[in-house]
Amino acid sequence: MKAQIMKYLVMSIFVFAYALTYGQNVAGDKEAVVKTLDAYKKALERLDVKGTEKLFTESSVVIESGSVEGTYQEYLAHHIGPELDDFKSFQFENYKVDVNVTGNYAFAMETYLYTIVLKKDDKEVKRKGVATSFLMKENGTWKIVNMHNSSRKP
Repeated sequence: MKAQIMKYLVMSIFVFAYALTYGQNVAGDKEAVVKTLDAYKKALERLDVKGTEKLFTESSVVIESGSVEGTYQEYLAHHIGPELDDFKSFQFENYKVDVNVTGNYAFAMETYLYTIVLKKDDKEVKRKGVATSFLMKENGTWKIVNMHNSSRKP
C-alpha cells in the first residue's frame, strides 16, 4: 500500500512540475507574440517600417480589407510603405490583444481605434480596426505568417 501511495505521489509531482513548466512556457510565448505585434504597431506609429520585415516570415501573406496584398515584402513596397509617406501621424488607441498559443503556433486578435493625419491637408481619418494574425515560432523567434486587418468608420 505504501509503495502505491509513493508511486502516485511521485507521479503527481512530475505531472505538477510539467504543468507548471508548460504554463510558464505558454505565458512566455504569449508575451513574445505580443512583443512582435507591438513592434509592428510601434513602427507604424513612428511612420518608419524599416526592419519590420524581420517580424514576418518570408512567405507571409497580408490581407487588408478584402484584398490579398501578397507577401509582407510586396505589401511594404506597394501599399503600406508608400501610404506612410502621405501620413503626418498614425496613432492607435484602446488597443487590446488576445493571444492563444499552441506549441510553435499562435493566433492573435487585436482590436483598436486609430487616427491618421494626412500631410497634404491635415485631414484626420478615424477608424475602428481589427486584425487577426497567425504566427509561427521560427528559430526561437515569433514571426507573422498571416495578417488580416480591416477597419470601418467608428
